[in-house]
Amino acid sequence: MPWLESIIKVRDMNQYNEYSPLLQIAIRDSKNAFVSQEKLDKEWKNLRFHAMPYINHANAEFDSFRQLLKQTGADIIDLPASDNLTLDSIYPRDSTLICPKGIIVCNMGRSTRTPEATINMSTYESYGHTVAGRIVSPGTLEGGDFIWIDEHHAAVGLGPRTNQEGINQLRAILGAGVDLHVVPLPDPDHPDDVLHLMSIISPIDKDLVLIYRPFMPDAFVEWLSNLGIDCVEVPEDEYLTMGCNVLAISPRRVIMLANLPGVKLVLEQQGCQVYTYQGLDISRKGEGGPTCLTRPLIRG
Repeated sequence: MPWLESIIKVRDMNQYNEYSPLLQIAIRDSKNAFVSQEKLDKEWKNLRFHAMPYINHANAEFDSFRQLLKQTGADIIDLPASDNLTLDSIYPRDSTLICPKGIIVCNMGRSTRTPEATINMSTYESYGHTVAGRIVSPGTLEGGDFIWIDEHHAAVGLGPRTNQEGINQLRAILGAGVDLHVVPLPDPDHPDDVLHLMSIISPIDKDLVLIYRPFMPDAFVEWLSNLGIDCVEVPEDEYLTMGCNVLAISPRRVIMLANLPGVKLVLEQQGCQVYTYQGLDISRKGEGGPTCLTRPLIRG
């Protein structure tokens, strides 16, 4: 299959960071995750969404978000619907990690999300991706708690969704060639709420990250500084509205939620080109911004 050989060739050129140009990215459209207003009515409270999403609004928002991704020229993989998935499956970042050996299949910290990893990985395998390893119980690990800085440096959050055993297994899979910095995360207000590493940091370029400074341990900031990375800060009044969740589609070109003028200004002052989308129903109500809505698979 020539198309598969082409994908594998591109995959082998993958850049392990969070800012190189997107070449292949996976999403689960709201039509496949939220499915219907009946499903939304049934699940949103138990999953601790801030408010009930409305299916028509969500679908319109996701269509606009998809258009921003299409403009990057990246190959977009659509993940399927399944009766075994909840509303949270609209956020595919968390079920897997990408590494030079292939894809790491996560053991989700929230039990209701457990089926996502197997279902999503099945799709990735159909596109030529292979399993590098699996996080198994009692270890937990979620993709929102992991970022690549470059192929030799990465960071992982230790918190409510990723535990020490999961980090130990991750370290073994990555191998000695990766300096894995562990970042202790604060406890959320409720044990079922989410606070990922990517809730407090978004890489923008090889030498620039956007951070929420109050939750960033000094040791993590110093580690980044020693790697030559500058930090710019999210304004305090825009953190809770997901100002720190920014998806780099290439160096200093980013997608973020609309109505965050302070964050937009901070990024533009750093020479960034900023694209925005309306995400009340697909992002803000479920606490999942553009990095959560996507699983970048290949950057080049």
